[in-house]
Amino acid sequence: MKVILLADVKNVGKKGEVINASDGYARNFLFPKKLAQEATEANMTVLNQKKEAERRKKLAEIEAAQKLANDLKGKEVKISAKSGESGRLFGSITSKDIADAINAQCKINVDKKKVNVDTIRTLGTYEVEVKLYPEVSTKINVVIVEQK
Repeated sequence: MKVILLADVKNVGKKGEVINASDGYARNFLFPKKLAQEATEANMTVLNQKKEAERRKKLAEIEAAQKLANDLKGKEVKISAKSGESGRLFGSITSKDIADAINAQCKINVDKKKVNVDTIRTLGTYEVEVKLYPEVSTKINVVIVEQK
């Protein structure tokens, strides 16, 4: 019997997959626990519509991330921090500081989790990667200057 899985079932398949299950397994286990439904014409149409909507949503997210990456590409962000005589900072510059600076200076909202940087402890210019989507990332320049 062909069934559509409504949830991930261990050793059987993932949600949304159409599988062949034995009649007894489907009727006695999958259907009562609401883990699957029978793969009728109507149910298959609904499944295909859901998959198409999900695909369109993902494409729109990727497109928005690419537009944001183009806006950020080559931008320079300045952050001022207190430092000692040798240019070593009294604290450190983290991804949160960089994300806040991007939000303030470029008027582009970026989450701190998307900024990929090790902690910065000295003055200077650094190239920082901003990962906007799994396949979409861009690099920006971060300039750390001494606070007066």
